[in-house]
Amino acid sequence: MPLLHPWIISALALTLIPIFAFGLAGERIANSLTRLPLWTRITLPVVFVLPYLIAAFSAGDLHSGWLLLYLLVPPGMAALELLAARLDPDQHGHWLDALVLLPLGLAVDLRWLQPAWPVGTAVIGKLILLDSALYAILGLRRLTGVGFDLHLRLSDFKTGLREFLFYAPLAIPIGLALHFLALHDHVAHPRLIAPLWLFSFFAVALPEEIFFRGWIQNLLERRVGPRWALFITSALFGLSHFNKRSGIFNWRYVILAALAGIFYSRAWRRNRRVGASTICHATVDTIWGALFWRPY
Repeated sequence: MPLLHPWIISALALTLIPIFAFGLAGERIANSLTRLPLWTRITLPVVFVLPYLIAAFSAGDLHSGWLLLYLLVPPGMAALELLAARLDPDQHGHWLDALVLLPLGLAVDLRWLQPAWPVGTAVIGKLILLDSALYAILGLRRLTGVGFDLHLRLSDFKTGLREFLFYAPLAIPIGLALHFLALHDHVAHPRLIAPLWLFSFFAVALPEEIFFRGWIQNLLERRVGPRWALFITSALFGLSHFNKRSGIFNWRYVILAALAGIFYSRAWRRNRRVGASTICHATVDTIWGALFWRPY
């Protein structure tokens, strides 16, 4: 079912509401949640199942197993992060954080939940998991230093585009030498570049940057320091692409993604702003698709 189907648009819109809510008013939402009873805070994220129900009903493909999973996972994340907040009030990072983030990363990057979705709509499933994690980690855990703020600043664009300009002269010759990139002689459909950049920003770059920079790198810095956190996060980011565009270990993609991760991490670390690293990430993806994408 195509993403432009009216019901799918509705499901996608529902997943974007929590992202915009936390990106524009995260602190107010977190303050409001503290006034709710404990069990309400834990069970409230069951509402995140609604996009799955809309997509499944519209495609006539509702499965009780997937429905149960999307009913249980968001409250499970909420319960774990509430417990982490109580056990780790100084936010040094707790194994419960890893228990939430590891399955979340594997489900998104290894596409474990993709079979639950009609063809072409798996991005909605990824955004549901992002909504659940935003609620649990920002709304309940109230993890500091994430830098998720959709009030974008001019400095976000300056930093993000600067890191893109640092990355491109390294990545392009390496990518061409590895036969991962192929230079196109023209840009197909140039008027679609701006919409594709926006799609990449919200559907691809933003979830990955919140996860890898705002959460993984942020928590690692508290354990191993900023420099090691940057390199470990970049390596993990590269490895998360091992099965992209190929059914086997795509080592070329891993190398280029890990290299990109260094510059995304630098962009985030500059002012601890997810917006800056997301702008860099979305620009890389858009330019790659417009000028250098090489089909296998």
